[in-house]
Amino acid sequence: MPKQNNAQVSDQIPSYPTLFEATFAALRALGGSASNEELLDQVIQDLALPASVIEVPHGSSGMSEIEYRLAWARTYLKNAGLVLNSGRGVWAFTPLGSRTDTIEGRDIVKRAREATPRKARSGNKSVNGDDPDRPPEPGSSRVGDSPVDWRSALREVLLSLTPSKFERLCQRLLRESGFTQVEVTGRSGDGGIDGHGIVRIHGLLSFPVLFQCKRWKGTVPPTMVRDFRGAMVGRADKGLILTTGRFSVEARREATRDGAPPIDLVDGEQLVEKLRELSLGVLTRTVEVSDVDRAFFDGL
Repeated sequence: MPKQNNAQVSDQIPSYPTLFEATFAALRALGGSASNEELLDQVIQDLALPASVIEVPHGSSGMSEIEYRLAWARTYLKNAGLVLNSGRGVWAFTPLGSRTDTIEGRDIVKRAREATPRKARSGNKSVNGDDPDRPPEPGSSRVGDSPVDWRSALREVLLSLTPSKFERLCQRLLRESGFTQVEVTGRSGDGGIDGHGIVRIHGLLSFPVLFQCKRWKGTVPPTMVRDFRGAMVGRADKGLILTTGRFSVEARREATRDGAPPIDLVDGEQLVEKLRELSLGVLTRTVEVSDVDRAFFDGL
């Protein structure tokens, strides 16, 4: 069978309307709530997407094209009042979404076009062209789940770090997350093991964890997960891989393969969210709100 070129593979990526419908259906199949990763896996399964399509990158963003489009799908379903997301990255149906059995993807696109000012649409013409199946991308960089926001800027910073600085960042993150005795070793020929630490649960139970730090722009393949697990043998039963990139579907399956020690995976999206949660290199500004304390004046 002749090998497909990039253009042919890109043409097989589902359209936005299709992904709107698939995301909505996936959320229902998962019981009405799901994480980004669960939605991605369910959509891939439901649409029977081949690996060649799943791994198409979205420019230099560190995301795959399917992940990027699904991020916009979640955003527009949220703007349509059908889904909402918590501060912990879990998506769920709104009451309207729960009452809705199915949706028409093109209807969501139409709503998005109607909600976006004409001037903003014309400003995005070079991006969206005249494709009737592609929704306009809002001019704001802080819309919903859009990947075009502070996350992208943080990923660029992370990718600019030297390997040693990235390892120290991961060390700090693990300590802030409750690990103790976290040590970065980073010895060559150590099967990719960059360090070890002890995770303590409720101050009662503890167990050693080996970790690997991958400052990658692309996709972590399953072979890297297998090699890391091989290096763990006889040293620890628990492993953790942190990366600025993303894990292929096969890599995630390998990490939880039956009969093998499980390995936890933290991809670039989860990493930046954890850094924000721990206020490590991310400043979250709050707006001060003032109100009149009438009881104060009544008591004069």
